[in-house]
Amino acid sequence: MGDVWIRTISQSLVRADRVTEIATSRGSVHDDQGYSLKVVADGKASILIDNSDLIGTTGERLEHARRMEDALLLAMDAASGTNSSVVISYEQDGERWILRPASEVAGEIAP
Repeated sequence: MGDVWIRTISQSLVRADRVTEIATSRGSVHDDQGYSLKVVADGKASILIDNSDLIGTTGERLEHARRMEDALLLAMDAASGTNSSVVISYEQDGERWILRPASEVAGEIAP
C-alpha cells in the first residue's frame, strides 16, 4: 500500500495517516462569510481550505464545511485503498477533493 498525502493551501504535504483531527472554523476575517478547514498532524495545524468568499449564515457555512470534511474523509479512505502513493488536493473551482498519483505531483514544477 502506498502513502497518502494531503496538500495544504501553502502547497506543503501532510501525511494522512498522521492526521489526528479535522476541524472547521468560521472565516478569520469576517464573521458573516467564509470558513477555514484544517487538519492536525503531529501536533501541528495545517490549513487545507480558507474560503473567505462563502456567504450565508454561520450555520449554513459550517454545514457546508462539514460536508467538505466528510468528503475529505471519503477521499482519504479511497486513497488508502490504492497500491501507489497518492496526494489529495482541494480543487476550489469545483469545490471538491481530487486524488492524484504522487509521481504525477512530483513531476510538477512550482510557479
